[in-house]
Amino acid sequence: MQSVTREENPLYYDLISAFHRKTGIPVILNTSFNENEPIVCTPEEAIDCFQRTRMDVLAIGPFVVVKPNGSMEALAAASAKTDLNA
Repeated sequence: MQSVTREENPLYYDLISAFHRKTGIPVILNTSFNENEPIVCTPEEAIDCFQRTRMDVLAIGPFVVVKPNGSMEALAAASAKTDLNA
Protein backbone atom coordinates (compact mmCIF):
# COMPACT_ATOMS: atom_id res chain seq x y z
CA MET A 1 0.00 0.00 0.00
CA GLN A 2 1.19 3.52 -0.78
CA SER A 3 -0.03 6.81 0.57
CA VAL A 4 -0.04 10.28 -0.96
CA THR A 5 -0.07 13.69 0.68
CA ARG A 6 -1.50 16.89 -0.75
CA GLU A 7 2.02 18.38 -0.77
CA GLU A 8 3.41 15.47 -2.83
CA ASN A 9 0.67 15.32 -5.47
CA PRO A 10 -2.27 17.70 -5.04
CA LEU A 11 -4.19 16.51 -8.13
CA TYR A 12 -4.08 12.84 -7.14
CA TYR A 13 -4.80 13.67 -3.50
CA ASP A 14 -7.88 15.67 -4.56
CA LEU A 15 -9.03 12.79 -6.77
CA ILE A 16 -8.78 10.33 -3.86
CA SER A 17 -10.57 12.80 -1.57
CA ALA A 18 -13.39 13.32 -4.10
CA PHE A 19 -13.74 9.56 -4.54
CA HIS A 20 -13.93 9.19 -0.74
CA ARG A 21 -16.63 11.87 -0.49
CA LYS A 22 -18.73 10.24 -3.22
CA THR A 23 -18.31 6.59 -2.20
CA GLY A 24 -17.21 6.51 1.43
CA ILE A 25 -14.15 4.55 0.32
CA PRO A 26 -10.84 6.44 0.83
CA VAL A 27 -8.78 4.17 -1.45
CA ILE A 28 -8.14 4.03 -5.19
CA LEU A 29 -6.76 0.89 -6.83
CA ASN A 30 -4.19 1.85 -9.44
CA THR A 31 -3.65 -0.95 -11.96
CA SER A 32 -1.22 -1.23 -14.86
CA PHE A 33 -2.18 0.56 -18.07
CA ASN A 34 -1.41 -1.55 -21.11
CA GLU A 35 -2.82 -4.08 -23.53
CA ASN A 36 -0.51 -7.00 -24.28
CA GLU A 37 2.53 -4.71 -24.20
CA PRO A 38 4.85 -3.09 -21.65
CA ILE A 39 3.14 -0.81 -19.12
CA VAL A 40 2.34 2.69 -20.40
CA CYS A 41 4.86 5.18 -18.98
CA THR A 42 4.40 8.40 -20.95
CA PRO A 43 1.47 10.52 -22.14
CA GLU A 44 2.41 9.60 -25.72
CA GLU A 45 2.16 5.88 -24.94
CA ALA A 46 -1.17 6.46 -23.15
CA ILE A 47 -2.61 8.28 -26.15
CA ASP A 48 -1.35 5.56 -28.51
CA CYS A 49 -2.95 2.83 -26.37
CA PHE A 50 -6.18 4.86 -26.12
CA GLN A 51 -6.38 5.20 -29.91
CA ARG A 52 -5.74 1.49 -30.56
CA THR A 53 -8.09 0.00 -27.99
CA ARG A 54 -11.79 -0.01 -27.10
CA MET A 55 -11.16 2.47 -24.29
CA ASP A 56 -13.84 5.20 -24.24
CA VAL A 57 -12.18 7.79 -21.99
CA LEU A 58 -8.60 8.80 -21.23
CA ALA A 59 -7.63 11.09 -18.35
CA ILE A 60 -4.09 12.47 -18.09
CA GLY A 61 -3.64 14.90 -15.23
CA PRO A 62 -6.35 17.55 -15.53
CA PHE A 63 -7.18 16.57 -19.15
CA VAL A 64 -10.00 14.20 -20.15
CA VAL A 65 -10.50 12.92 -23.70
CA VAL A 66 -13.61 11.05 -24.86
CA LYS A 67 -13.64 9.20 -28.18
CA PRO A 68 -16.20 10.70 -30.61
CA ASN A 69 -17.98 7.34 -30.86
CA GLY A 70 -17.77 6.76 -27.09
CA SER A 71 -20.92 5.93 -25.21
CA MET A 72 -23.01 8.58 -23.47
CA GLU A 73 -22.41 6.68 -20.22
CA ALA A 74 -18.65 7.08 -20.65
CA LEU A 75 -19.05 10.78 -21.39
CA ALA A 76 -21.24 11.26 -18.31
CA ALA A 77 -18.77 9.32 -16.16
CA ALA A 78 -15.85 11.38 -17.46
CA SER A 79 -17.73 14.60 -16.81
CA ALA A 80 -18.56 13.53 -13.27
CA LYS A 81 -14.96 12.52 -12.57
CA THR A 82 -13.56 15.87 -13.63
CA ASP A 83 -15.67 17.74 -11.07
CA LEU A 84 -13.60 17.15 -7.93
CA ASN A 85 -15.63 19.64 -5.88
CA ALA A 86 -18.99 17.89 -6.33
